[in-house]
Order: sequence, then C-alpha cells, then structure tokens
Amino acid sequence: MKTDKQLSFGIIGLGTMGRNLLLNMAEHGFAVAGYNRHEDKVALLMKESNGNDVHGFSDLKDFIGNLKTPRAVMLLVTAGKAVDEVIAEMLPLLSKGDIIIDGGNSHFTDTERRCKDLEEKGFRFIGMGVSGGEEGARKGPSMMPGGNKEAYEHLQQLFEAVAAKVNGEPCVTYLGPGGAGHFVKMVHNGIEYALMQLIAETYDLLKNELQFDNTSIHNVFKQWNEGRLQSFLLEITTDIFAFKQNGATGFLLDDIKDEAKAKGTGKWTSQIAMDLQVPVPAIDTAVAMRDLSKFKSLRKQIASMFDEPSQTPVTQNKNEYLINLEKAFYFSMVITYSQGMHLLYKASHEFKYNIALDKVAKIWRGGCIIRSSFLENIYQAFHNNANLEHILADAAIQAQIKESLPGIRAIVSNATLNGIGIPTYASTLNYFYYLKSEKMPSNLIQAQRDYFGAHTYELIGKEGSFHTDWITATEKIIR
Repeated sequence: MKTDKQLSFGIIGLGTMGRNLLLNMAEHGFAVAGYNRHEDKVALLMKESNGNDVHGFSDLKDFIGNLKTPRAVMLLVTAGKAVDEVIAEMLPLLSKGDIIIDGGNSHFTDTERRCKDLEEKGFRFIGMGVSGGEEGARKGPSMMPGGNKEAYEHLQQLFEAVAAKVNGEPCVTYLGPGGAGHFVKMVHNGIEYALMQLIAETYDLLKNELQFDNTSIHNVFKQWNEGRLQSFLLEITTDIFAFKQNGATGFLLDDIKDEAKAKGTGKWTSQIAMDLQVPVPAIDTAVAMRDLSKFKSLRKQIASMFDEPSQTPVTQNKNEYLINLEKAFYFSMVITYSQGMHLLYKASHEFKYNIALDKVAKIWRGGCIIRSSFLENIYQAFHNNANLEHILADAAIQAQIKESLPGIRAIVSNATLNGIGIPTYASTLNYFYYLKSEKMPSNLIQAQRDYFGAHTYELIGKEGSFHTDWITATEKIIR
C-alpha cells in the first residue's frame, strides 16, 4: 500500500514511547510512519494522530516501502534479542546507506557490536538513549545519540525539533562513536537509581525521625522543589504524597508494597564502573537496596528476631533538623551526580568516545528523568574546564559542598544513633571523606596482599615493586 507521499521517518514498536514520539514528530511537521504487527496498536496510533501526517502499518514491507531514501527507521522494542531479530527481519528490505536507530535501553556493548556489523554491510547505525517517559516522548524528551555521525547529521533537524528545550536549546546532541549514546543513557539511569533511593531514604527520615504524616512530607518536598533542589524526581514525589484514588480515604502510597523492581540498567552501571575501577558507591548502594527490598519474607523473619530499642523521634528543633536534612540531601545529590560524571570521564578516555561532558549536562537539563536545576552548575563547571576530571575540583561546587557538609554529618550521625538505615546518605559522605583524603589506609592492604600472596607493594619515594618475607621477619621481631 503506497501513501500519497514518501515519509521522512519510521518507528518500529508502537508502545507508549514509540507512539508518543511519532505523534510528537508529526506535530512538528514531519510526515512519519509507525509499524507494529498488532493491528490494535496501529489503530491506536491513528486514533490519536489528530489529522497530522501520521501513517500506521501492520505490514513491514509496506512500512519500509513508504519511507523516502535514505530510509531512517527507529526501533523502540525490548532491548536484547528482540533488537537483533527486528534488524535481521528488516535488512532484506533496506538499501545500503539507510539508517537504523536503536532507541531502546540497549547495553552499550551490544550497540558497539551492531554498529560495527551494520556498517560492514553498508548501513548506518545510531544507538540513542531516550529519556523522559511517556510525557517526554510526547512533549520533548532528552535524547542521547551515538554511532554514525553522518547519520546523526542527516537526522539532526528532526531530533532537535522534537527534543525538550531549555533556554531555547534542544536537549539532544551527538555524543560520540559506537556505543557512546547508550553508555551515557546507562549512566543516566544509574544516577536515576541513586537519586530515587536518596529520596526514599529522606521519606524514611521524615516519617520516622520527625513523625511527619504524608501531608507534611508533601509540604517539605514541595518547598524543596521550589529551591535549589528543584528536579523532576522531587516534583513527581511531591505529587505522590498528595495522591488519593477516587473515593479512597487514605493515600495510595501507603497501600503499595515495599518491594521495588528494576530493569537492570543500574546494575549495568555498577558493573562497568567496577570494570573501569571507578567508584560509584551511591549507585551501587541503590542497586543493592532494590535487590534487598525483594527479600520481603526474609526481612520480616529477621525483623522478628531483633528487638531494637524504640526509635526516639525528633521532638525539638524540628526546623533545625529540616535545615540540616535539606543540606544533607543537596550534598548527597551533588556527590551522586559527581560519581556518574566521573564514570563518563573515565569511559570517554577508555573507549575513545571523546564525550563532551558539558554537552551531557546540557542535554540532561530538560526532558529526562534526572533533570534538575543543579545540572546547570555541572554544565558551567565543564564549560569552564573541558578537561575537568571530577566536579568537586570546581571552585563553585566546592563551596556548595563545604556549606552542606555540617548538615549531612548531623543527619547521618542522628540516624545511626536512632537505628535508621540511610545507606545512600552514608555512602556519599564516606566517599567524600576518602576522596578528599590525601592518605588512605590502603598501605595496610598492600602489606596484607604481599603477606598472604606475595603480590608485592610499592614504597614511598622509591621506584619499583617490593616483596617481604613477612613470616620470617615477624619471627625475628618476636624473638
């Protein structure tokens, strides 16, 4: 079936993201096509098209045949095997020079492989992370493309038109070759995990330390979101603490199980960070706490075995506590972003992506899940110094950390004394202490490794590696 005109862009996969992104493109004046083998998905797309230049197909050959050349086809399907299967199904219908875009949450190593394989066959491939959920796809997401630069430039006008805008600037930019785009999206999701865990721990403190009800917690988050902590995640959290279903007397939040699910991108961030030997303990902790939440029956069993002294709520100086908590949250938020950006810095060099970190911060300012006012600070830090290794080396951010430090010290100390676990808060504080430590106790670890495994050690002021027969030496000392 041929349409009256050839269409400029096509999407395979008409779930929430695919459908809304197509509608977004059509509203910006692009003639677009959507494919899904399920006709009800195609029908829903057409129903919501509002007369715009959107065309739906349930036949793959018709879909591709109606795209103008060079064809540009974006996949929004489940990451993994499904992406390879759809590509294999498409290739016989495509021509050399056509562009394939994977817009799902693919692992960056899969993107590296696909990019190389498809370019050897004469096709151009883009791996592009897309963030913002349903609303972002419809009104303007943050998009993180990498791969074939020529292909990006061919589609740049379309991507910039549909992306979120901050100060009139689109939240999309070319990030680098191969899997650069999906690597950046993976780190974005790792930061997202940590920030969500941080907010959950804050909820725990407000509920158990201050004995606040949901309305009071809503008010705290609302106030914070109007200040320097402004972010999308705090915005939606504020809404959650005010939400009641029609006819319900209680809040929906109180009926939701405390078992959090995950799709794996946080875990991927921790895994590659360990491979690159870049510490990201806030992300690691958030992943671990999601995993721990799933052991509900075990947690109930263990809880019944330990009779902790009853917690002592804060009854005096609640305003002072809230001031410290705001500072603690800001501190941990800054450290969380810093760990993610440090990982990007190291990966950019290791994989030769040459990612401009100021551009990453710039496109994260709008459309994506981790957007926040603090990203402007990160953007300015890297804009002022493109070779900045860690944002805590930036003078302006240093001043903010110093101002917030007393707050997190007070909060972590008080929670520990009261038996309340706040692992992400504690991990960011301990990371900071060691990061600013000119001398860590790791010399002991070197000695231990040499003692039991003859792994050698290095000496201060001397070149080379050294080994000691510790057992013989110890016997001589004892004698």
